[in-house]
This record gives sequence, structure tokens and C-alpha cells, in this order.
Amino acid sequence: MKEFRNKIVYISGGSSGIGLAVAKLMAAKGANVVIFARRQKTLDDARGEIDACRVMEGQKFHCRSLDVAQREQVEEVLKKAVAEYGAPDVLINCAGRARPGYFEDISYEQFEETIKVDLYGTWNTISVLLPYMKERGGYIVNVSSIVGFLGIFGYTDYAAAKFGVIGLSEALRSEVKRHKIAVSVLCPPDTDTPGFVEENKSKPPETKVISATAKLMKPEEVATALLKGMAKQEFIIIPNADGRFTYIMKRLFPWLVEMVTDSQVRGVQKTK
Repeated sequence: MKEFRNKIVYISGGSSGIGLAVAKLMAAKGANVVIFARRQKTLDDARGEIDACRVMEGQKFHCRSLDVAQREQVEEVLKKAVAEYGAPDVLINCAGRARPGYFEDISYEQFEETIKVDLYGTWNTISVLLPYMKERGGYIVNVSSIVGFLGIFGYTDYAAAKFGVIGLSEALRSEVKRHKIAVSVLCPPDTDTPGFVEENKSKPPETKVISATAKLMKPEEVATALLKGMAKQEFIIIPNADGRFTYIMKRLFPWLVEMVTDSQVRGVQKTK
């Protein structure tokens, strides 16, 4: 998909971070954008930012409060959105969150919440909207993470969810091709978002050392890379060179990647 003019784009998690950056870029390409997130005040503010990016008269921007982890709410809100705004040509599942910590400190309640938001939330929106999208074709983007293909110290619950997003997307991609629906997975590295600020509050020292070796990206950079990847219908879209290098190394030389990260972890643990 290279042309977004007059397309209808739905973005969960579209009120901040990467989701908002994508929404603004889509608006600047002439799309009609509907964003979903939990907090109405944040949604209203984001809608104003998106509206400022319009390039045509008649473009429409809407926002709806939605918790993607709540199945019944997803059904109700998205069906009403389709009735009022039309079925999406593009669905971007960007809602997610991470709270890193040592495995033994992660409660079952946190694990369950992470899975519900990051994995169930993706499943929920797709399952409600796919019947509408099958009638016209389109594009589905599910946001995973570098942690979706590389298990990082301190992210056991998050990795479980984001690995799942990639598996879900790969299987779905095969199923919906005959309906002219493309599927991609966005795997951003650490990105300067409100969620990243929250992550840093609970990161174990080992995780901080590993993260320090990665370049922090801006949401706008990730959004630009996403649209470029969509234009090529890339399945795995990794926004920066460091991430792509890591992906290749993990596939070809997993033992080497493990050796490097283990060395970083041991370095921290020796000082404890």
C-alpha cells in the first residue's frame, strides 16, 4: 500500500507514542483516521494534533475510548465505529505496554494483564474487524517489538506476548492473502515514548545495561519506517539498521547473540 489518500485507517493505541506518530503521518498522506485508546482526554488532545496534519478538505478524524483487552467492549465499540465511520482499509494494532522486572517479581496478575493487552488485544480487534475488511481488502499491521524475536532479560511476560503477536501475524498472513489483505509486523527497538519512560522505572540493572547498547528512536522515525515497509509489503518491518542486524544474527547465529547478552548480564551481576 503506497497511497493513503481517502483511505480509512483505524489505530489502536493511537493517542500517544508510535500510534500517534503513525496517525499524524497517515493524516499528512490524506487518510481519514480513527484512533482508539483508554483515556478520553488523551484521545481528544491527540485528535487535535492529528487534525493539524490534514492536507485536504473533507478529511475526517475521530477518536473512541477503548480497552482492547476487554472483548465485549471491543465488539461494541468497533462495530459502532464501522457503522459510523466505515470499515477500515488499514488496521494498525499499536496498543501495548511493558513493565520489566525479574521473573519471580512479576505477579500472575501482571502476566495476565500483559498477555491480555498485548496479545489478546491484537486478536480482539482483528477478529471483530476482519469480516468487514474481507469485503474490500486492506492492510493489517500488528506491532510487536525487538523483544518479539529476541527474549531480553527482564521481559519474560512481555516477550511471551510479543513472540505471540509475530506467530499470530504469520499464520494470519497466510489465511487472508486470498482476500487481498496484507499483514505486516512492526518490530521497533526502544523508542522515546511515554511507555518507554514507564518501563525505565522498573527495569532491572541487567536490562538497563542491555538497553544502553541500543539507539533510542523517535516515534516519528518509526512511523516513517512503517510506511516504507508497507509500501514494499514487508512482513517483518524493523525500523533501524541495528535492529535488522540483530534480527539476522538471531536467525543465523543465535549462539553468538546469547553469548553477547550473557556477557553483559554477568558483568552486572559480578558487581552486586
